[in-house]
Amino acid sequence: MKSVQKRFPKAFRFFSVVSIASLTFFPSGVSAESYSILNPTPDAEMREMSSDRPDITESPISVPAGRWQVELSWLDYSIDDEGGVETEGLQALQTNLKVGLDTRTDLQFVFSAYTTEDVRDSAGPDSFADGFGDVQIRLKYNLWGNDGGDHALGVIPYIKIPVGGALSNDEVEGGVIMPFMLDLGNGWGMGAQAEVDVVYDDTENDHDVEVLHSIVFGRDLIGDLSFYLEYVGVGGAETDYRALASYGLTYLWDPETQFDVGFRTGMNDAAEDFGTFFGVTRRF
Repeated sequence: MKSVQKRFPKAFRFFSVVSIASLTFFPSGVSAESYSILNPTPDAEMREMSSDRPDITESPISVPAGRWQVELSWLDYSIDDEGGVETEGLQALQTNLKVGLDTRTDLQFVFSAYTTEDVRDSAGPDSFADGFGDVQIRLKYNLWGNDGGDHALGVIPYIKIPVGGALSNDEVEGGVIMPFMLDLGNGWGMGAQAEVDVVYDDTENDHDVEVLHSIVFGRDLIGDLSFYLEYVGVGGAETDYRALASYGLTYLWDPETQFDVGFRTGMNDAAEDFGTFFGVTRRF
């Protein structure tokens, strides 16, 4: 088997360059006495928990050093009907496992324990595939706002590693995510994100670049119950622009546990028609 670097130089180099640049040009200023993966942050000094779910816009806030955070969808269902082809998908235990490396950085492993894809074609044969999903490795670095202030910015380079399952495209992909968060006051918050992805185009047998942008508003409702409303757009030179709305509720059960339920609705023909999910975030 050829090496990852040789088979997929674009995605591999993209992840490597962004990761090195993030840590080089934005030093954390962490001293030898500061908390780390081997010297965990004590409970009394833990920052407020911040989760990348349930919306698509990520959080710029990292997991505290030496602590673990699990974010998962128990189930995520989607359906799309386009040109006489109906595609129904289901993901179980879609997981983002995080560990804080230092006061500004966390390492993330993103995967789906079980995924199904059921394709029904009115003009051709149907198909069904299931299995374990590909794995993303991500490195979140908080540029500012981790421990104070009304706004925060982060950078998240990532790489997707194919595992060779029935639903894998057997290609390495990667990208960089720039999430921003702003406290608007009076229980309101805003998030925004710009993302550049290097994805594989199986029709051209080559990697293409796609750009994602999003904006989300959230509001405290009653007690620890909150809602969010989000707009997401994705497109590239070789793909149609896809626009969708995402919306849902979160409930903070305790300082280390958050439950959520959400929905996605396509806003144009190219986007997925509908999706729904429910999940949890837990910090240890």
